[in-house]
Amino acid sequence: MRHTIRGGDRPRPDRPIGPRTAITAQDRPAPAATVPSRPTAARAHRWTTNVTTPVALAMADTIAMLCAIASVDPARPHHLLEAACVGLPVVVILNHAGGLYRVRFALSALDDLPALAVRAGVAVAVSLTAARWLHLHWLTALAAHSRSLAALIVCQILVDFLGRSAVFAVARGIRRRHPRHTLIAGAGHVGQRVTAALLDHPEYGLRPVGYIDSDPIFLPSDSSVPVLGGPATLDLHIPAQRVRAVVLVSGTTDDSEWTQTLRTSTRHGCEVWLVPGVPEFSAFASGSQLAAQGDHLWGFPCLRLAQAATDRPTWVLKRGIDIVLATLGLVLSAPLLATCALAVRIDGGPGVIFRQQRVGLLGTTFDVLKFRTLRPADDRESNTLWNISHDHRMSRIGRFLRSSSLDEVPQLWNVLRGDMSLVGPRPERPYFVTRFTQAYPRYGDRHRVPVGITGLAQVNGLRGDTSIEDRTRFDNHYIESWSLWQDIKIMLRTVSSVFRSSGS
Repeated sequence: MRHTIRGGDRPRPDRPIGPRTAITAQDRPAPAATVPSRPTAARAHRWTTNVTTPVALAMADTIAMLCAIASVDPARPHHLLEAACVGLPVVVILNHAGGLYRVRFALSALDDLPALAVRAGVAVAVSLTAARWLHLHWLTALAAHSRSLAALIVCQILVDFLGRSAVFAVARGIRRRHPRHTLIAGAGHVGQRVTAALLDHPEYGLRPVGYIDSDPIFLPSDSSVPVLGGPATLDLHIPAQRVRAVVLVSGTTDDSEWTQTLRTSTRHGCEVWLVPGVPEFSAFASGSQLAAQGDHLWGFPCLRLAQAATDRPTWVLKRGIDIVLATLGLVLSAPLLATCALAVRIDGGPGVIFRQQRVGLLGTTFDVLKFRTLRPADDRESNTLWNISHDHRMSRIGRFLRSSSLDEVPQLWNVLRGDMSLVGPRPERPYFVTRFTQAYPRYGDRHRVPVGITGLAQVNGLRGDTSIEDRTRFDNHYIESWSLWQDIKIMLRTVSSVFRSSGS
């Protein structure tokens, strides 16, 4: 990748660019930026608790629809299968999209009743429309009888309401009997009130076992919940206390401690809840996407923070897409690869593929593959020379490969091997990772996920002679807002931008 350090990105004079430097333990990404190699007990417990209730609610929706259909036409039970095959997927998808299966503190079937009614009506309408296309005569005939149709909707809503009430009652009982050990990040006035609410209301299922606060000046000396230390002690106390959840009280610590607490908690697989410092948070969130995830804890507005990208089930699909598309790309581009290799061989002699050490996931190093566009004088130049875009030694073939990004195509093999992903932060050489980690506090956080051939920074024009600080910010935003759709958008934008860019 070509780089030029601009303005505030220039190295300080007391840190001249010198010989290649290996990454030491201090230079690697901070432990809070790493990703565990296997699920922890907290992560496994969170997966179990977060799946059980949604599955039970989906089963309640299923039973409600089947009971409604059976009550409308009990003489012909074979119609149950016909209607269920059409209506059930619609109901489950609509309820999931509306946040009716989300994990929350306040469990109330009455709160869900309006949303259930609306979605039941929409599901019936969609089912009847599909019935006409699929020639399902029983459902089509049902549409002609308004009383039967109304009875179907009312019965479904009633049974679903009763089913949800039962599921929530069982969930509250399980929470009381098996509370999760919880840390409160912030021992200030709000943190103490939240702790008192959790102790007084075991139906929330969280048992405070300690505060995380570097300066607990407002905590009474006779507090039943001790202060365990600052965010730096989380790596010790989360496993020692068998912590399964962390409640972040906003506004009680500075941004660096808040970020460290959040990162360490998610890395250990804990469920994280945020109690915002803005009392009017619920009003601001109303009508927005936050409303679908918002909740309250004994009157305190709270928000359940999303799982880290690598903890989501869809992350597995990312690797599957990488394998399929990299294999397909290598096969389809084989004639192009052969042509480029022949041109490089004729132009500069042996050594068609250039191997260069780069830093990937968790600070590990690997050899990235590229078509050779310039033969470096020695290893020192290869590892420490910042920009070769204007090097007079580069031939016309080399300039064409770089400007068209064809020199990057062999990296599809790195993707297939698992060194890289198709989309992710661009990898950098160890020497510059050391430098940038020292210069930019969040640079090491880029290594929380596999590096990629293209990324969010690159499709926004941050390639070549652009700011490292801006790239770092875009890369971390990509990680923290990751989704499969975002990857697809980046790949589509990469295809269009490669034709109008000047290479990387």
